[in-house]
Formats: sequence, structure tokens, C-alpha cells
Amino acid sequence: MNTIGIIGCGWLGTRIAEKLAGKYAVYCTTTSPEKIEGLTSKGYRTALIDFDAEGEFRNTAAWDLADHPDVLIVTVTLSGKRMNTEIIEKRFRNLSSFIGDFKGQLFFMSSTGVYPDIQQEFTEDDLLPEQVPGESMIRARYPKANILRLGGLMGDDRLLSRYRIADTGLLVNHIHYADIAAVVEQMISQHSEEKLYNVVAPQHPSKASVIAAQQNGAYDGLQESQGRIISSSRLMQDLDYGFIFPDPRFFHV
Repeated sequence: MNTIGIIGCGWLGTRIAEKLAGKYAVYCTTTSPEKIEGLTSKGYRTALIDFDAEGEFRNTAAWDLADHPDVLIVTVTLSGKRMNTEIIEKRFRNLSSFIGDFKGQLFFMSSTGVYPDIQQEFTEDDLLPEQVPGESMIRARYPKANILRLGGLMGDDRLLSRYRIADTGLLVNHIHYADIAAVVEQMISQHSEEKLYNVVAPQHPSKASVIAAQQNGAYDGLQESQGRIISSSRLMQDLDYGFIFPDPRFFHV
């Protein structure tokens, strides 16, 4: 059986693992000792790794096949408005030390949060990886890496109606975890390399309409026009991909 490594098996990583576990032997990392037993019980080979460790990074719990999995999926955050360059550089340095000279298919999970928060529609061409600190580090070290810019992560226990929300008239750029896993699976099967995609549901209702739908409230069909829109057109065209959950109003169904 082929092997897949998921570096950062948190909320998203565990759901991707569950999707792929039937086809791959799963290796994963976690920063939480409390999660090791649960991940191991699923049959995953689990390592406790802290990529924010101070001092010299030591890989004390390496996977047996850490240097040679067929696919690596990295969910470790390397960008964000609250992350300074020093933290990003240290985290990437430790991450690359763990990955080593990996030559297989690599996926790096970035975020649509890299785009400016202005009222505009953005495509991948509006912001290249070279302009984003974490993405540029990944591409410089691993030129063939696929970079997926994920919208707001939703599904299961993550529903907009469960959070205290401001600016409810703004449009959403959300993605259901099932679509992320399906996109990754399809790209693996197609041996995709060096791709940059926005992974965002193609419909962009307002926060108010999403919350109303999730609370079984009335929805008048009107959408607000405020806020940015992140386009997933390139993804849909290149992969001929049809979203499982195209409308964030119905992520809970």
C-alpha cells in the first residue's frame, strides 16, 4: 500500500486522513500528546512533533518512512496576520528539517487570508506565491509543491451560526472539509505538481443568509454585495471539479 504523510493532524488533517485511509497507509504528526492515542487507534503511525520548539530542532519521534512517503500534506500554518517573520522562519526551518529532501508529491495548505481585505474578486494571479512569505519558502525549498489556498474551514461542528459574528452583511469565502479532501484525492490521482489553487466554495452568500439557513430561518434569496470574493474558477476548470458543497448556506445538511 502507498503511504501518505499528514504533517499537522488537527481538525482538517484528521478529516483528510479519514478520507484517504482506505487507499493509503497514513503517517501523521500532532503537537498534542492527548491526541496520540486517538490517532493511533485509527491505525495511523503518529509522531509527536512541535515545529515551534526552541533551540535546535530534534526529530525524536520520526516516522519509519518519514523520508520516503509517496505524498505529503502539510497543514502547519506558515502565514497569518498575527504571525511575524521570525515565527514563520523558525517554524519553516523545523518543518523542512523534518521533511528533509522530499521528492514526492507535496501539498501545502495555505489560506485565502493572504489576499487583501478589500472589496474585489481575487484570482490566483492577483497574488503569486513569491509574494507570500510562507508560500515562497515552501516553493523555494520544494519547487514542485502544490499550494492550496483554503477558504474558511467549515463542516461538522464548524458552522457559522455557532460563532459570534460581526459584519453579517459581508460575503463569505468558505469551504467544506469534504471538498478539500476530495480535491486533494483527485490531485493525487492526477499526479498534480506546482499547482496553485483557491479552494473555496463557488457560491458567496452573505454571513446573514448563511446563519439564517443554518438556524432554519427564512431566506429571501437576496445577497449582499459587500466584501471580497475569492474565485475558485481555475480549480474547477483545471480539474473539471464539481463541488460536493457549493453553497455555504447548506454545509450543515
